[in-house]
Amino acid sequence: MDGKKLMSNCGSGSWTGSVFLFLQSDSAHIDLLDLYKEDDQKFNIFKALKLALSDAVGGLEGYEVLKVHDAQPSLGVLIKFVEEAKCRRFLQSYSSGSVQQFFGQHLSHLLPTEEEIPITTQLKAGSETLDDFLKDEDLCLQHIHREQPDRLRDDEVSELEQKLQSLLVGERAPQASISLVKDPTLAPNCFYFQSRVFDDRQLTVADHQCFASNVGKDWKKVGRSLQKSCRALAGSAIDNLAYEYEREGLYEQAYQLLSKFMQAEGKAATLSRLITALEENKLVGMAEIMLKIQPTE
Repeated sequence: MDGKKLMSNCGSGSWTGSVFLFLQSDSAHIDLLDLYKEDDQKFNIFKALKLALSDAVGGLEGYEVLKVHDAQPSLGVLIKFVEEAKCRRFLQSYSSGSVQQFFGQHLSHLLPTEEEIPITTQLKAGSETLDDFLKDEDLCLQHIHREQPDRLRDDEVSELEQKLQSLLVGERAPQASISLVKDPTLAPNCFYFQSRVFDDRQLTVADHQCFASNVGKDWKKVGRSLQKSCRALAGSAIDNLAYEYEREGLYEQAYQLLSKFMQAEGKAATLSRLITALEENKLVGMAEIMLKIQPTE
């Protein structure tokens, strides 16, 4: 194999390659193959896969799922990459165990189970098992690049992709980086933030504390945005909170703001609403903290 020639191609703008990802559940109650054969669960598994890839790669571009098939005892996924940087990031996420973790976490949200689903995987490019030399990213990239995708996306995968895209609600506003993805048959919903997909959910105690600890003096701005859709924050409610908890400082003021929002809205006090409020005030860094992603450069 001519390694220099392959690496030269890797650096070109037309870099492509493909890899097989094999997924298997270690749970005694979850069989991915059996579930994927069920029409009412097939989409759930595909959605969990797409969410996990988005998390691992850092967005929705640079790769494509071409085929999902029975690779007894695993579920086989053929992935096409069209950007070397995205493929390298995928390899890094896979090597650290993040791909497996992301997939298991999303599955546990989407399937009718409360248990966290442990996932085992194998990664192959042609006859090469990449798990054997993951520390050598360049070598892995060479093998992936050598396996040029020679097929179009399967009709079944195309249908699943279309269904996922049909969940988009409305058009994304200019210069906005968040839009909701609604699915009337599933809970929770999802939303996009900076070309990544996140599960929407009710705000938690951890979210509450994270917001109060990091938002600082901008808590009132966020409150004004939440006020638009929360009656409990209407009128002079925000100014009253500022006055009442002035001595306790910014943490307590921010804490009480979100507490009032969460108590008033209940299950409707969701992560996506808070992220939207942060973005409206150009607090993207704070949104990244809430979503536990690395800051943008």
